[in-house]
Amino acid sequence: MMTIKATELTKTFGNFTAVDHITFAVQKGEIFGFLGANGAGKTTAMRMLCGLSKPTSGEATVAGFDVRTQSEQIKKNIGYMSQKFALYENLKVWENIRLYAGIYGIKGKEIGKRIDMILEQLGFEKEKNTLVKELPLGWKQKLAFSVSIIHEPQIVFLDEPTGGVDPVTRRQFWELIYQAADRGITAFVTTHYMDEAEYCNRVSIMVDGRIDALDTPKNLKYQYNANTMDEVFHMLARKAKTAKS
Repeated sequence: MMTIKATELTKTFGNFTAVDHITFAVQKGEIFGFLGANGAGKTTAMRMLCGLSKPTSGEATVAGFDVRTQSEQIKKNIGYMSQKFALYENLKVWENIRLYAGIYGIKGKEIGKRIDMILEQLGFEKEKNTLVKELPLGWKQKLAFSVSIIHEPQIVFLDEPTGGVDPVTRRQFWELIYQAADRGITAFVTTHYMDEAEYCNRVSIMVDGRIDALDTPKNLKYQYNANTMDEVFHMLARKAKTAKS
């Protein structure tokens, strides 16, 4: 089952083509890495897939809904987390969970169950009444991810979610992604850490608005005669003609 499907998806701004006829599909429960240097077009593509920006041409469906005509249905069926996650610093841990449960339409007694479930999953029972601003960065990230999927969406979009934390904490964060994927949640991930690309089932690499490579990390390394995904990425990124922003 495909949870994301894009065909010749394109976005232009005047004479500038930010996303240039990209075609790809993502399966249910897949961890899909969406990579590219700054200015490659990945953020613009993600905005279209999240229903926040309409394509200039081409087609795409997310969770079975059309990005042009059904953006509100898409928003109800996805989760989203960025590096600048939207936790409320002056609310307690449990209050943030309750807030997002309400935003995502979870009702009544079920909210309490979801709060207890997340606290247990994260080992945060003793931090239930701690203000979020007092948590270490890595803990905030894990909490932000958990509330982004509190409604068990079909897909979660993760826009550089692990920026600024140490490798051990990043690995713990990825364990949460694996657990979500095991439950059938598709993870669509952008990252600047090429070691994280190794954790994905498949990886696409954008250059100048186009997808120049798409395969498993193992196959990409073989194709480009590289030892690491970092080497693959830099081989492709050197081809970029657009100015980096």
